[in-house]
Amino acid sequence: MRTTLTPIRCAALALFLLASTLHPGALARAEQRPQLRVVATVAMIGDVASEIAGDRAAVESLMGPGVDPHLYRPTRSDTARLLGADLVLYNGFLLEGKMTDTLVRIARSGRPVYAIVEGVPEDFILESAETEGHDDPHIWMDPTGWKHAARVIADAFIAVDPDGEAHYRARADAYTQRLAELDDYARAVLATIPADRRILVTSHDAFAYFGRAYDIEVVGIQGVSTVAEAGLRDIERIVETLVQRNIPAVFTESTISERNVRALVEGCRARGHALAIGGELYSDAMGSPGTYRGTYIGMIDHNVTTIARALGGDAPAGGMHGKLTHDAPKR
Repeated sequence: MRTTLTPIRCAALALFLLASTLHPGALARAEQRPQLRVVATVAMIGDVASEIAGDRAAVESLMGPGVDPHLYRPTRSDTARLLGADLVLYNGFLLEGKMTDTLVRIARSGRPVYAIVEGVPEDFILESAETEGHDDPHIWMDPTGWKHAARVIADAFIAVDPDGEAHYRARADAYTQRLAELDDYARAVLATIPADRRILVTSHDAFAYFGRAYDIEVVGIQGVSTVAEAGLRDIERIVETLVQRNIPAVFTESTISERNVRALVEGCRARGHALAIGGELYSDAMGSPGTYRGTYIGMIDHNVTTIARALGGDAPAGGMHGKLTHDAPKR
């Protein structure tokens, strides 16, 4: 059967072909699917979401380097960004303590809002040592826990964009393989720390999952949340432990003042023990955007390598793939 082109159809076809000739990318752009708009509260979640989304979503994080999520207060522009998102991803377990009410309102508005921790098996979760009944939100400190986060994020993308299921599943599988490599590296280098030096002292108690995964005792000057300040007795107790066990180094964190850590150094010095600051660790935020340390894998690589080297272990200065050497943290 022959299709007859009316004058109107001929004119329309001519204009379409002319536009395509003048602008070769016009047809492709017309057929492109609009990207999902995704907002994550913290950059650790945003980074994994970007890896899984690929070109199917534009992901932005509300909190950048050096921002403490425990104390963060959302702005009006944050609320607008959340309300304008096709998908909202947050951690949960009160990590975003002061944002909780805002996130609840966003969910009630009908926007898809997903808490990463809801997909983590119960037997993986640690209870907060400081507050009975509240769970420790810092699951990203163990890469095996972050594999659960990757699965939750992939499921969230599929729920709002079911046509991309194969895309999201494939990228999530590839990313979890990279997390397994990271975990293998961490186990290998942290195992070289001498038995009598396997104690990690940091600004706040964000490393419990890390300590459990790699058999390292963890002491935080402040608790799981940074809302409560450490007291003089807390400092004196930790100084006593450091002196008695002859621990060589303690660590600052990028989102917290160094004041308490330096008090430990001074306290040990007064007791005749030379205590060093072994380096700055990333706990509740990553490094600068666009850098290796500004990715989740780079963040953990930096922490593992820094801790191992400062406590007497054997780790390459450049980390897992030598990338740390060319990506020094900005101070």
